[in-house]
Amino acid sequence: MHRDVMNDFLKAATEAARQAGDLIRTHFGQELVVNAEEAHDIKLELDERSQDLITRFLLSRFPTHSVLGEEGSSAVTGSEHEWVIDPIDGTVNFFYGIPHFCISIALRDKSKILVGVIYDPMRDELWQATYESATLLNGRPVAVSNHADLSESIVSVGFSKTGVGIEAGLKAFKTLIMRARKCRMMGSAALDLAYVACGRYDAYIERSVNWWDIAAGALLVERAGGRITIEPSKVHAGKLAVVATNGKISLPEVE
Repeated sequence: MHRDVMNDFLKAATEAARQAGDLIRTHFGQELVVNAEEAHDIKLELDERSQDLITRFLLSRFPTHSVLGEEGSSAVTGSEHEWVIDPIDGTVNFFYGIPHFCISIALRDKSKILVGVIYDPMRDELWQATYESATLLNGRPVAVSNHADLSESIVSVGFSKTGVGIEAGLKAFKTLIMRARKCRMMGSAALDLAYVACGRYDAYIERSVNWWDIAAGALLVERAGGRITIEPSKVHAGKLAVVATNGKISLPEVE
């Protein structure tokens, strides 16, 4: 693919993420409209508004592309490109006033992820990558950590929202917390992957996620020199299991 075209995709994703970030940041700490409450999740009207902003922005520039998003999807017959969007990854954190959430935007074709952008609007941190370029954090190249021993590592473990998923997450957490330096549960899969990509975490593991949670972050980790494995989830049909590492540490078997 021509470099100018790839740059156009990256610029559009970046601008969309920044615009959505501005919207979300202005509502942080304000009264919010809740569309749905579940045992372990919250759906906000702002999630929908953020995705609508991103979708309109991207499709105005690339009208033949499709969209796969947490708040709904739109397919275009014959389209080879699909934007994968999480308009607020870490909604529960956002709702409770915890400043740890982000916007995640990826573009993929039939064979690979082409572009990945993750934006943390509270810290003004922007991760970017294309399938042929290095991962950048606020314009500077970053790389995964150099830790080779799990005992020196920080590992993030994500839990899904089902009973089986919670059991699997607890098992993984118990196994890893005994061997890693520290384990973390921060509530944003996209930021977990971004943190692996820039060396803040050494690994991230979760047994039940969606493509919009991980598409952009998966590319960031790869292009930063890390290793990522994505497989069908064994605890939740139709979802994915992800393991991302710096490519140097070995994780114990936790299933």
